[in-house]
Amino acid sequence: MDIRVGFGVDVHRLEKGYDLWIGGIQLESEKGAVGHSDADVLLHAICDALLGAANLRDIGFHFSDTDPKYKGIDSKILLAEVCKLVHKKGFIVGNIDCTVILEKPKVNPHIEKMQAVIAGLLEIDIDCVSLKATTHEKVDSFGEWNAIKAYATVLINR
Repeated sequence: MDIRVGFGVDVHRLEKGYDLWIGGIQLESEKGAVGHSDADVLLHAICDALLGAANLRDIGFHFSDTDPKYKGIDSKILLAEVCKLVHKKGFIVGNIDCTVILEKPKVNPHIEKMQAVIAGLLEIDIDCVSLKATTHEKVDSFGEWNAIKAYATVLINR
């Protein structure tokens, strides 16, 4: 059995006038994430972790932020495409473990809905999707509510 682990991280600036998408759902917030796509930091980190585990480079290689066809794209589409690439190489997703760093709004009330979205996209059981959230204790750009970050670790096998 070929077992691989991948790690992904993503960061986006937060500004007023943008939507805040995390884990495939939109959260109400005074500030949103700035990016070429919908800037879903969690789904982007998961994409990079999966691509890394399968030795398929990174999200920017497959979905360039200079390509107009990805402008404003729903990151659920990107994750579904990444899942297809991973499956094409003969891998299935075992589980994922992720952490979102955001000062506000609180992410924890939305975790079960995010787990359901992500599990559906990855074609895995919801129990295989671990999501956690924390703040940065008012330290640096994350703690001052100027940025959002997500980390993701995945296990794939064939």
